[in-house]
Amino acid sequence: MADIRKVTDGFAVAPQIDEADVQAIVDAGYKTLIANRPDGEGGIDQPRMGAIRAKAEALGLTFVAIPFAGAPTPDILERFGAALAEAPAPVLAYCRTGTRSITAWALTHGGQGMGDEVVDAAAGAGYDLGALKPLL
Repeated sequence: MADIRKVTDGFAVAPQIDEADVQAIVDAGYKTLIANRPDGEGGIDQPRMGAIRAKAEALGLTFVAIPFAGAPTPDILERFGAALAEAPAPVLAYCRTGTRSITAWALTHGGQGMGDEVVDAAAGAGYDLGALKPLL
């Protein structure tokens, strides 16, 4: 089972999932999956996005692919923010450890004066984003 870490009522993150996790994600009530891990990043043993997408869509989930490595670029943040605004909630985003997904989520709140709330929500899910606070 995927290690789902609830951040808010409408958003959670998880380390890498595989096709076998998708049914449990649906059963947990998630409506959208956002994939932030590029295929092949972890070698040939990494689950492929295509198989996860096919299973997710067959089970009625919305699937959004926004793969990236390193820090999210402005384009990635724009796409991530649009997905959060448009996709059915609750949303589960995943990557290798969950860190790039939670970072993208946090940075979509940049300039909104919500630094404390965002950092606290991330901490509640097990991620220390204190270093991002000046950007929020």
